[in-house]
Amino acid sequence: MPRAFTPKVVTANALIEGDVVYLTADDRWTRDLAQAEIITDEAHAQLRQLMAEAQPDQVVGVYLADVTAGTNGPEPTHFREDFRRSGPSNYRHGKQAELSDV
Repeated sequence: MPRAFTPKVVTANALIEGDVVYLTADDRWTRDLAQAEIITDEAHAQLRQLMAEAQPDQVVGVYLADVTAGTNGPEPTHFREDFRRSGPSNYRHGKQAELSDV
């Protein structure tokens, strides 16, 4: 029996900066997971992933990540995705420095 499709977002890394980015419903890349398009249909998810992979001048490492719908938009369901959105782990700078101030 096939597994039920779980909601996804299209994610990648920005080509120049390397930041984690997410595809929005209006075909923009955002660094804010809350703005990402939640995809609930498997065929649509595959099309969105193909569209994103066709942008090698903007992003690398495109894939679909599992999410759940939260009160402020998509929330990651796996530790890896939660960790990715907080930035590099080798020292505090950028997003990690901002999060530590909270």
